[in-house]
Amino acid sequence: MKLGQIFINIIKTMRPKQWAKNMVVFAALVFDRQLTHLTSVWHTFLGFVLFCLISSLVYFINDLEDVNSDRQHPEKKNRPIASGQLPVGVAYIVIALLLVVSVIGSVLLSPQFALVGLAYFLMNLAYTFWLKHIALLDVLIIAAGFVLRVAAGVMLIHVERFSPWLYVVTTLLALYLGFGKRRAELALLAGTATSHRKVLAGYTVPLLDQLITVVSSTTIVAYSLYTFSAPNLPENHTMMLTIPFALYGIFRYMYLIHVKNHGGSPEEMLFKDRPLQLAILLWGLAVIIIFYLF
Repeated sequence: MKLGQIFINIIKTMRPKQWAKNMVVFAALVFDRQLTHLTSVWHTFLGFVLFCLISSLVYFINDLEDVNSDRQHPEKKNRPIASGQLPVGVAYIVIALLLVVSVIGSVLLSPQFALVGLAYFLMNLAYTFWLKHIALLDVLIIAAGFVLRVAAGVMLIHVERFSPWLYVVTTLLALYLGFGKRRAELALLAGTATSHRKVLAGYTVPLLDQLITVVSSTTIVAYSLYTFSAPNLPENHTMMLTIPFALYGIFRYMYLIHVKNHGGSPEEMLFKDRPLQLAILLWGLAVIIIFYLF
């Protein structure tokens, strides 16, 4: 196998599209109004890069652990390790390199950040080998991963008025995406679902629909409360103007799950669905304008 092809398969296994999840690291920077602080921006960017490496390390370990079940999955069978395009020996070498770079880089950047990164890595190891087979707990672990990303961003800057409401909203939104992902997997795999992912035996479509309804409703309420109760927001409550964009994003994702039978890969929808992209873009612009111009 040519070296160039091996490199391409390494990058595929690192799953660059999944790195979009690590953008949550920037939450503290944006919502604590430090986008104009170059040092804070630089530290947060480095933290984002390191979290991408840590998450890619987890993906490599996960793909090695799930190689047999992935080979029976209609989509995952094409992953480099499952398809045999990336030799197992090369995968272990990449894991070692990612581990060394992640540990050294995190400690040099911030010992506190390194501890959060370690907690994220260990939690995902437990998820890969045990917790992903336990219904409900599997999605809670995914949500905890997003909260740790936010916490990692907090550790990289001198936080002045970062609202704890954002931890609540992050948790609920991650649960919403996680339950939506499980529902899409059940719909896609139908009767063979449990042979591809054992935890799906603990779910039914009606149960997931109820969970999605509860979590989406709670997310809307929590975000709405944040927009007028957080201490670092404009006193004229202009942050409430971002609620319609958040509402549309949540409703659009629900539409994609129930009507279009999408949702098995939220990051794919993020890169492909134009209305969802537009809602996120407008919400982000509104936040920047309100935080930094008012």
